[in-house]
Amino acid sequence: MSGAIRTLPGDWSPPAGRPVDLVLRTVGERTTRLALDLAIRHIRPRRVHIAENIRPLARAVDRQVHIDHGEASHVVHVDADCLILEDMRPFLDANDLAYVDSFVHDRFRGRVHCGVHITRTDLVRAMREVDVEAEAPAAGRGPMLRPEAFRRHLARRHLQPDVQLKGFHILHDHFQHYHHIFAKYALREVRSRTESAHAVLKSALLSWGDDPDFVVARKAIQHSRSVVPADVTPHALGQYLDGLPELAARVVGELRLPSRPRLTMAKVREAVARAPQTLGPAADRPKVFSLGLPGTATRSLVEALHLLGFDLAHYPLGAADLAALRRGDGDFPALRHYDGLTSVFALASLTALDARHPRARFVVTVRETESWLRAVERLWDTGWPAGAPAAERAAHREAAYLFRTRICGGETFDPVRLARAYQEQLVRVQRYFARRPGDLLTLDICAGEGWEKLAPFLGRPIPPGPSPRV
Repeated sequence: MSGAIRTLPGDWSPPAGRPVDLVLRTVGERTTRLALDLAIRHIRPRRVHIAENIRPLARAVDRQVHIDHGEASHVVHVDADCLILEDMRPFLDANDLAYVDSFVHDRFRGRVHCGVHITRTDLVRAMREVDVEAEAPAAGRGPMLRPEAFRRHLARRHLQPDVQLKGFHILHDHFQHYHHIFAKYALREVRSRTESAHAVLKSALLSWGDDPDFVVARKAIQHSRSVVPADVTPHALGQYLDGLPELAARVVGELRLPSRPRLTMAKVREAVARAPQTLGPAADRPKVFSLGLPGTATRSLVEALHLLGFDLAHYPLGAADLAALRRGDGDFPALRHYDGLTSVFALASLTALDARHPRARFVVTVRETESWLRAVERLWDTGWPAGAPAAERAAHREAAYLFRTRICGGETFDPVRLARAYQEQLVRVQRYFARRPGDLLTLDICAGEGWEKLAPFLGRPIPPGPSPRV
């Protein structure tokens, strides 16, 4: 069995901070040393575990979920191609969710979520218990191409209904060795053979210049497309993936590219200084609140806002946020870490949020009424999974109760009453902003509206590729 996991001596956690462990996974990336130093500085972990040169990836995942994290509250899994340039501790001490995925700035794809994963220890233990061999036959190539995400999805569905996303100032896939770029983008091409993933990769390709990084990535994509057929068998795909490191070294060697010197933090700072709008931390921006009812494509809106650089909290986060909802004063602790809120939080607290955040922008998603009723009927009795902590399930029940009684007019699913409540809420929102039409955007995502309205409303350029449809 290749590779090993070693634990560093020491404890970097702050005196009043919760115990958080760090797991750094490396296969010799050029950024490994810097990635470790920056992760320790900006996470301040209780323990540091390093998974070194464990291949293939499925084996590395299996080894890392079996690490004993003791009394740690959460584990931050960091790939060695990630340079964390922001203090994550305030968020780590406030976050109670089972899983948060991090948006980063990727060298090749722009703003994407990958590379740094915040995972509660009960979810890590649940990932350990997933029977991969039993689940794999029904999952196609997922366990082979994305083994960590596959395990996490199966384990998370018993603890948390959805993935929360949060942006940090993290550089991903910058400054890497050429052979690692080749191996990664040969794999990424195979991973991108769904319609949505292909669109993302196609859009990324349009922005690539003639830098050697992009030359190597293009060559990797071309190679993968030429030798891995669409109907490749799992066995043949496994052989291809296992041979990627050697293949990458051979192909890159034939390109005779100049060797790269040792990477220093000074070089990273220089790169950020040259492109502050792209690589720097997010600039001061207004809060954004989604006022659409559940079932009006609010998840699609949240995903689109993430891609535009606005991170919204999409569901109950903690007792203090629930208390703010109960009071109706708009003083949500989540807004110390997120750029906005959705649904029950925002709509029920519209006046208070508007007063607290005078520069805020508001988006109300709409949908044809009958279609919305069919969607909301499916959502009506969903809640947090039975395996989630009791406090989280109780918070969801109370938030749902407040939403149904304050917004929907009753606790039971009544199509006639709900149709009337839907129209009344829409009219209320539109009347509230009647004298400030520039602060409200009405968006019908289900009818095909997207980037062409949303991006200009927020003063952002229209991104390449289609608008998200979740």
